[in-house]
Amino acid sequence: MVSRVVFGRGSFNQLNEILSPKRLNTKAPFIFLVDDVFKGNAWLTSRIPLSYEDKLLYISAAEEPKTSQVDALVEEIILTHKERPSGIIGIGGGTLLDLAKAVSIMLTNKGESKDYQGWDLVKNPAIYHVGIPTISGTGAEVSRTTILTGPQRKLGINSDHTPFDQVILDPELTQGVPKDQWFYTGMDCYVHCIESLNGTYLNAFSQSYGEKALALCKEIFLEGSLDVQESADKLMMASWHGGMSIAYSQVGVAHAMSYGLSYLLGVKHGVGNCIVFEHLEEYYPEGVAMYKAMREKHNISIPQNICANLTDKEFDIMIDVSLSLEPLWENAIGKNWKNIITRQKLKELYQKM
Repeated sequence: MVSRVVFGRGSFNQLNEILSPKRLNTKAPFIFLVDDVFKGNAWLTSRIPLSYEDKLLYISAAEEPKTSQVDALVEEIILTHKERPSGIIGIGGGTLLDLAKAVSIMLTNKGESKDYQGWDLVKNPAIYHVGIPTISGTGAEVSRTTILTGPQRKLGINSDHTPFDQVILDPELTQGVPKDQWFYTGMDCYVHCIESLNGTYLNAFSQSYGEKALALCKEIFLEGSLDVQESADKLMMASWHGGMSIAYSQVGVAHAMSYGLSYLLGVKHGVGNCIVFEHLEEYYPEGVAMYKAMREKHNISIPQNICANLTDKEFDIMIDVSLSLEPLWENAIGKNWKNIITRQKLKELYQKM
């Protein structure tokens, strides 16, 4: 679990107070990985406490994070600075938070990041790392994984060394998020709840967090009685609770299939979950019905026919990626999932998207 967290509007201003005791020495910098959407945004960037040899790196979140991107960042940091950094701070959405987690791991573990895609492969603790989400829903701020697209698959570095040492939850930082993006990442949180609460891995711990996150999602996306600030505050907490729920259980069909879309077509994670979830009535009938009510209420258009012109070989690539995520399928279907989820079944589902 994340060991330290602060929450509240304006809590981003505590960043210097939080980081200062963690500085190893004046030659060991803090590296800030910041979504490049904030480039030129002095309201946020002027409050980043740069000192000594600290470095701010703007990174585009236009594409899902890649293992090659992680390796390039680690190499740049090693070549630029004589000493190992005091810490890595990720400021942005799920992409930036996952990059920050992965870079902090790879600064203390040999090899390439693709070598650590899987469960509990990381041997050495990561360096100190901090997560500061600027959009709510992904749960990346609290999860024990960092989702990366590698040369052969899209899979997380899942380990006890992955979670952030410190998280700052400041709902003010989410202002200005475009409505579509707000919905897509919010639905990522919602799908976390549905897949956790309907999974075979469900336990009392994950259920308590999942039920709270689901209640918050209903309040935010269905009831519509909250003002803008209260909605932002509650969505940030829904994201946290949803992430905690899947950390102690697992996700399911939507995520397994979304990874295939992302790997082959580069579809962003939140959008991919929505595209897939449109067609999962067989597995989550009540959840899909509620999702569609939310989509209609907020007048959101989901991309259609993205798989219309794919070849059999391309369908096979997506199916291979999806089937490789065995814990997700076992959570969703049960231990006999391989007798139920066939390649033909997945192809028929993908053909609807």
